[in-house]
Amino acid sequence: MWGLGKPQSKLGKFISKHGYTIQDLSEASKVNRNTLGKVCSDKNYIPSQKTMQKILKAIRKLDPNAKMSDFWDM
Repeated sequence: MWGLGKPQSKLGKFISKHGYTIQDLSEASKVNRNTLGKVCSDKNYIPSQKTMQKILKAIRKLDPNAKMSDFWDM
């Protein structure tokens, strides 16, 4: 399995756990893949409110109970 040992944010761990890739999430959320790469690897990066909403809408297809606070400290 590749990617072992790479730093991951809560969102990165969530999509890995569910077997999704950054590319899959990018297509589902319509958020740029480079932005998602940063969101999934940098624990301190907080995207804009609009980007968070797009990501959360796509994540809720996997877990309807997901909340923003599950992935970002507000």
